[in-house]
Amino acid sequence: MEYHVMLTGHDMQAGTVEAPFRTISKAAAVALPGDVVTVHAGTYREWVSPQNGGTEHARITYRAAENEDVVITGAEAVSEWSDEGEGVWKTAIPNTFFGDYNPYSDVIGGDWYFERENVYHTGEVYLNGKSMYEAQTLDGVRRPVETAASCDKAGSLFTWYCEADNEKTVIWANFQGADPRSETVEINVRPFVFWPKQTGRGFITVRGFTLRQAATQWAPPTALQTGLIGPHWSRGWIIEDNIISDSKNSGISLGKDIGTGHNEWTRLGAKGGTQREREVIFRALHGGGWHKENVGGHIVRNNIIRDCEQTGIVGHLGAAFSTIEHNHIYRIHYKRQFHGAEVGGIKLHAAIDTQIKRNFIHDSYRGLWLDWQAQGTHISRNVFYDNSSEDFMAEVCHGPYLLDNNLFLSKWAFKDMSEGGAFVHNLILGKFAACTELTRYTPYHFPHHTDVYGVSNIYGGDNRFYNNVFLRHSDDDDSPGISNFWNGAAIMDGVPSGATFKQTPVGTAQYDDYPAPDDPPPEKPFFERKLPVRCAHNLYLNGAKPCAREVEPAVYKDAIIDVEIIDRAAGRISVRIKNADRLNTGLCRIVTTQTLGQSFHAEMMYEAPDGAPLCFDTDYFGNRRDTVVPGPFAVRDEDSIDVRY
Repeated sequence: MEYHVMLTGHDMQAGTVEAPFRTISKAAAVALPGDVVTVHAGTYREWVSPQNGGTEHARITYRAAENEDVVITGAEAVSEWSDEGEGVWKTAIPNTFFGDYNPYSDVIGGDWYFERENVYHTGEVYLNGKSMYEAQTLDGVRRPVETAASCDKAGSLFTWYCEADNEKTVIWANFQGADPRSETVEINVRPFVFWPKQTGRGFITVRGFTLRQAATQWAPPTALQTGLIGPHWSRGWIIEDNIISDSKNSGISLGKDIGTGHNEWTRLGAKGGTQREREVIFRALHGGGWHKENVGGHIVRNNIIRDCEQTGIVGHLGAAFSTIEHNHIYRIHYKRQFHGAEVGGIKLHAAIDTQIKRNFIHDSYRGLWLDWQAQGTHISRNVFYDNSSEDFMAEVCHGPYLLDNNLFLSKWAFKDMSEGGAFVHNLILGKFAACTELTRYTPYHFPHHTDVYGVSNIYGGDNRFYNNVFLRHSDDDDSPGISNFWNGAAIMDGVPSGATFKQTPVGTAQYDDYPAPDDPPPEKPFFERKLPVRCAHNLYLNGAKPCAREVEPAVYKDAIIDVEIIDRAAGRISVRIKNADRLNTGLCRIVTTQTLGQSFHAEMMYEAPDGAPLCFDTDYFGNRRDTVVPGPFAVRDEDSIDVRY
């Protein structure tokens, strides 16, 4: 059955193309496995909550009609404003307008949320589609001041402030000279745009929409993780070919449900946050249904995800066995009014067998953050640039996780507080920082399964670096530095006070004091030993520094590679190889699963999700590596390479 939805329709009609429904919600109430819901052009102001799921062989598909622009938004337009003088406008809205949820009385907060001084709400105000900045006082609307941490300081002068009582909500706003009565002004009303109220609504496809403006709440791994769109603890969703923007916190959530715990660290105290997270994991395994047959296995591909203030994609537990592919993710945590340890283009916990491939992630606070239980995770052919904290962070994971043929182009490439990572054929321009973590004990799993195999702290090491190119930025001063600041203070997000990163310049030199695979065990307690690091056949340019124990590194004082970002917004990179013949060091060999071996704790090979061995004999573009050279490109002659989303 195919149902049609049009703005000219009516929900009492049959839902045919001749007699369409008026709302997508009506179609979502009646669609059954195998049905298709086709939505025609226009802006639909509603929360779509599918009542039913599909099956593996009979999905329910929601799609925008071909060549038609379909917007689904969690916001409503507000046109009644009174001029209060001094550039301030005011609107008073009865609380009945919001139904049973008022975003202007819902305060952002939860576990691992750092903001303690200021109060921010899940509501938002938009002028002609662009979100404004919430002020703490009415004076902040009358006399707005730039937000120091913002990446859009001029935009931060567009401010709003709210007060809500039992009867009405009042919003004051400064539109910087614009008249809101003749412009499009919208406010968040709904917490979701496309999100089932009930869990277990699996095998749904959402394709081709513009999805925007949701009053989402902070989404830590120990709470209900909400997003503008998400499967809500289900299996087998496909979210593809959409434009997803302006979630107050997270754009797409593949994360956990409320039943396994909800901000108990913040609400109840007593136990620490990491202990609460361990409890969440075991609750999910015992009674929560966290198994491959029930949860995860999603596909998120070909989407544009932007202007979300916590994450583009978030997920704890529920992102396992999923594929996140060919998405353009940018301007995440761009306004930076509030902060916490869960921000990034993609932030995943327990990304078991998750495949993260061919994404462009840029102009965000952090690019990709894998936290706890990255095992069997494969990060391939992604491009990261202009991320202000770092491109990639691995926190308290035991591996194996694998990164190949990626471009890490920001000033900071990698923060390593994990074990068991393998880097193969990457181009890395930024610094590394390494750290052990002996105070936190995190799980690792049986291969390709959610069942826990063991729990350990992070010794550090057990990493592999083969056939990478490390290129030091020409303006890098080699100072260790700290990459991110909050309110003027240097911070390392998510790092307990007892853990300290060792920060070094570009290259693998931070592993100088880690053992090599053939070194005898050190004379110290086993739990204090750093694990061996394997480095071989990497290329170091323009002052990048190899690990002291590296096998046959190639080191050039000059930079034989130029990297230029031609169009930052569109995601276009130019890489020019000045002397391609110098890439052929004669040292590199094809890297395979056998080369990489198995990770220390999980005792698992670096292999595909189905257990098949891997062979890295093709480059970023899929070209065959006839001659094996370091880096992501199979370059044969002097060459200029255009990489674009």
